[in-house]
Amino acid sequence: MSRTVYVRFLDAVPTVFMVLTLVFVALRLLPGDPALVALGDYATPDQLAQFRARMGLDVPIWQQYVVFLKDMLTLDFGQSLVSGQAVTTLIWQNLPYTLELTFAAVVIGVFLGIPFGVLAAVRRNKLPDSGMRVFSLLGYAIPDFYLGALLLIAFALNLQWFPINGGGGDLLDRLHHLVLPAITLDVIKIAFLGRLTRTSILEVLSKDYVRTARAKGAGERRVIYRHALRNALLPVTTGIGLSILSTLSGSVAVELVFNRPGLGSLLVQAIAERDYPVIQAGVVIFALSVVVVNFLVDLAYAFIDPRLGGE
Repeated sequence: MSRTVYVRFLDAVPTVFMVLTLVFVALRLLPGDPALVALGDYATPDQLAQFRARMGLDVPIWQQYVVFLKDMLTLDFGQSLVSGQAVTTLIWQNLPYTLELTFAAVVIGVFLGIPFGVLAAVRRNKLPDSGMRVFSLLGYAIPDFYLGALLLIAFALNLQWFPINGGGGDLLDRLHHLVLPAITLDVIKIAFLGRLTRTSILEVLSKDYVRTARAKGAGERRVIYRHALRNALLPVTTGIGLSILSTLSGSVAVELVFNRPGLGSLLVQAIAERDYPVIQAGVVIFALSVVVVNFLVDLAYAFIDPRLGGE
C-alpha cells in the first residue's frame, strides 16, 4: 500500500504543475489588457503602470511564471482588486460552506444510492427495480438549478419550512440552511450511484464464482454483500469520485440559486467584477481538487483490490 501511495504521488506531482501551467497560460491569453480592464478606460498611464508593477505584469513572461508557481505553491494568492482583502482570507471564509455542501451531498448520495442500486439489482424487473429506473431518469433529466428553484419556491417561500438564502450562523442554523441545497444535489447523486451500482451488481451476479458460491450453499445475503458487492465496488468507486467532482462544479449553480456563500459564488462574483487574483485562485483550487480526488480514487482502488497496488 505504501508503494502505491508513493507511485500515485509521483504521478500527481507533474499533473499539478501541468494544471498550474495551464491556468497561468489561460489567464494570460484572455483578450484585453488586465490593467485597463481592472481600472477602466479613464485610467491614467501612471495608474496603469502602477497596477502592472503591483501585479507583476511589467516583467518578462518567464519571470511571471516563476513568481506564479512560487505564489501558488505557498498559497499566496495576492489581494482582491475590488475589496483589497487577501484572497486567501476570502477563500477560507467561503471554503467551509462549499465543503459542507459537498460532504453532505456525497455522503447522503452514497448511503442511499448504493443500497437502492443493490435492491434494484436483487429485485430485477420488479417494483423496486422499476422505481429505481424511473427515479434515475428523473434525476438525470432535471437540472440541479431548476430543481433547486422548485424546492426553494415550495418549501422556503410557500411552506416557509426552510430559510430562503444564506449559509447560517451556528451549527443548527447552518444545518437548517444546508437541507434544501443538499437535497438538490442529492437527487442526481442518488440517481447516478444507484444506476451504476445496479449495473455493476447485475454484471457480477452473472460471474462463475457467484454461481459457485450459491452452489456451495451460501446464503443470498452473503452472496450479495460478500461476493457481488465487493467485486462491483471498483466502478462504483469511480462513480463516487465523479460525484465529488460534479458536486464541486454543481455547487456553483446551487449556491447562486440559494444565494449561499461558497467558492462558486465567490468565483462568479469575481468573474463579474473581473477580479483577476480571485479568479486565478478559484480556478487553481477547483483544478487541484480534481487532482486530489483522482489521487484518492486511485488509493481506494488499491485498498479494494490489492492486486491493483502493484500496477
